[in-house]
Amino acid sequence: MAKIQFSSRLKDTHVFRSLKHPGAMAVTLAAAGILMITMGMRQSIGLYVSPINTSTGLGIVTLSLALAIGQFVWGAIQPVAGALADRYGPRGVLMGGVLLMALASAITPFMSSGMGLAITLGVMSAAGSGAASFSVLIGAAAQRMPAQARGTASGVINAGGSFGQFVFAPIIQKLIQSMGWMGAMWATAVLTLAALPLVGKLTAKTHAAHPHPEPDTGLKQAIKNAFADRSYWLLHAGFFTCGFHIAFLVTHLPGEVDLCGLPPSVASWSLAIIGLANIFGSLYAGSAVTKYRSKHVLAWMYGSRAVLVIAYLLLPKTAWTFYVFAAGLGFTWLATVPPTATVVGKLFGARYLATLFGMTLLSHQIGGFMGAWLGGLAITHFGDYNWMWYADIVLAAGAALINLPIREPAVVKPAVA
Repeated sequence: MAKIQFSSRLKDTHVFRSLKHPGAMAVTLAAAGILMITMGMRQSIGLYVSPINTSTGLGIVTLSLALAIGQFVWGAIQPVAGALADRYGPRGVLMGGVLLMALASAITPFMSSGMGLAITLGVMSAAGSGAASFSVLIGAAAQRMPAQARGTASGVINAGGSFGQFVFAPIIQKLIQSMGWMGAMWATAVLTLAALPLVGKLTAKTHAAHPHPEPDTGLKQAIKNAFADRSYWLLHAGFFTCGFHIAFLVTHLPGEVDLCGLPPSVASWSLAIIGLANIFGSLYAGSAVTKYRSKHVLAWMYGSRAVLVIAYLLLPKTAWTFYVFAAGLGFTWLATVPPTATVVGKLFGARYLATLFGMTLLSHQIGGFMGAWLGGLAITHFGDYNWMWYADIVLAAGAALINLPIREPAVVKPAVA
């Protein structure tokens, strides 16, 4: 009875009001749970860099390249997985992604070469987590609820991924310390399988696709129409810089902490704080897009990142500096996903949202490849990450400006009865 009452109160809060449509909350929470597991594991991958390097002696550049490949593959699989889900349904795509991710974690400890790690971490794990990530999950949810609920749902789903980072970063750090990085990998392989029951919940026949008014022009024509739209290209450009920023930090924040003479726990807790802060940021973003144009929400988020990085460079490098920095960045971390997906949905509808949003995620991850790889080159050639921080400031400021000319319809507010 208490659980039912809590669920009722949850639906009645302002943030969740649009999810009162039958089945919308169940679909949203199932998708959020899947993303909690897949993104929680993926966003904690940087914690393995130092112990793998110590164990194998492969070098930071080699490991950074493997993870950079993973950034690209995670993005490249998004439109492919989205198209398969749009064509055949999301169930098989999501289950295949979860199983592939678990398999990659299980066999990574047996890899002792750069090529082997590039295959398991760079291709298999990234492809698996990408197939069970934003484009397919948000697309599947959007097709199972009315248009006015999509923005809030995408925010809640996104918050699930952030909660996963908050939960799994310190857990994985503890596993590495107690079991070694190999034992931690095997443990995460088992934990990943917990997403499978949630896939069944999300794709159950009781949550049938919701009818949408936009005409079905076919996948090829939808892609052609999208790339003929200047606003779609501007959205890609801004999301590219977001990927650069996030991948650089996920991969190299532990190295930055080490350069400052601080213990590894500062890095793991910083990543956890980023995830915790982004829970609130994602929920805010999901709510904000129902009130303001998403392009303005994105411009504010990207601009705030430039300010935060400048502040970080000027402050003394203590544990609390990292924690405050992480909280500030975490608020916008992956909170860019709901407004980006909302713009795509406004411009082109929900029918092929998984594919078209997946393509923006590909641009995001091309930026991610550059951020992870160039970070490794920077630390090797210069001994620090200063030039990466400077590039991050310029790109974040540029992204804020790039989003402003996007042609986005005004927010339609529901009529007051």
